Amino acid sequence: MGKVIVTGGTGYIGSHTVVELQQAGYEVLIIDNLSNSNVEVLNGIEAITRIRPQFENLDCLDYVGLDRLLSKNEGVEAIIHFAASKAVGESVEKPLLYYRNNLVSLMNLLELMPLHGIKNIVFSSSCTVYGQPDKLPVSETAPIKPALSPYGNTKQICEEIIRDTLHANAGLRSILLRYFNPIGAHPSALIGELPNGVPNNLVPFVTQTAIGLRKQLSVFGDDYNTPDGSCIRDYINVVDLAKAHVVAMKRMIEQKSKTRLETFNLGTGRGLSVLELLKIFQEVNQVEVPYKIVNRRDGDIEQVWANPDKANNVLGWKAQETVEDTLKSAWKWEKHLAEKRK
Repeated sequence: MGKVIVTGGTGYIGSHTVVELQQAGYEVLIIDNLSNSNVEVLNGIEAITRIRPQFENLDCLDYVGLDRLLSKNEGVEAIIHFAASKAVGESVEKPLLYYRNNLVSLMNLLELMPLHGIKNIVFSSSCTVYGQPDKLPVSETAPIKPALSPYGNTKQICEEIIRDTLHANAGLRSILLRYFNPIGAHPSALIGELPNGVPNNLVPFVTQTAIGLRKQLSVFGDDYNTPDGSCIRDYINVVDLAKAHVVAMKRMIEQKSKTRLETFNLGTGRGLSVLELLKIFQEVNQVEVPYKIVNRRDGDIEQVWANPDKANNVLGWKAQETVEDTLKSAWKWEKHLAEKRK
């Protein structure tokens, strides 16, 4: 198997994807600036796969550094691009940080790929590009609505940048993977979601509250137009999600793509509210999670879940793990972290 670059490869989804790539026989080079991850993740990847991936501490905003690195690593078959800032709330407070980081990092890669003979890029996109959809579940043909946050807008703009770049460069191919809400951890509990500082995502905040690191979970709003008033999302197991990246990348390398730009929704097809997820977590793990209802958060979409038929039928990929097992894996990971802190 060939060599693959994973930007943001020590991050949450990136690290799980590196594991799946190495287990599929690919050689992996991780590029990460460790702004929202920890270099110790490499130990977890190595413990699972028995292979330590090549790692470069580099910011994708550094064009010269990227160019130099690619010059030393000829023969790369594909890039899987995760490196981006990804917190909705933070993007509302720091829009310029998000526009600079998320747009320029992608533009640098797209500009350098043809210079180094790299033809394929898998882009980590998001269901936020759909905004609040008119119709649920949402399919890839749904209209792209005005973004509700700078984060969501960067994903929309990045998709447009890729589309225009492919139009101008016949040698490039791309697959856009629009994820819904990744949760859980590797079943080994050797890697998982490890945000720096206060978590922006729901499940790590739930697990940290359950273990006593946080006093209370804040549920943002109970007055949405949903059965229990809390937001509804499509929660997908992170290992299932990681496997989709390997399938997508392989599709391009083997030149099986129907068009040079393809888009797939990655979700389970099932919507769960925040309060439902919290209830399941407490039941399957036999723990209490203190929580309070607070005001809505800027940029949050009321409800969204996927129609994953295209990914199921065209990619041949399907989410396999149950939400119960996924939430057990998240709790197992949190307990593993607690042991390490002792």
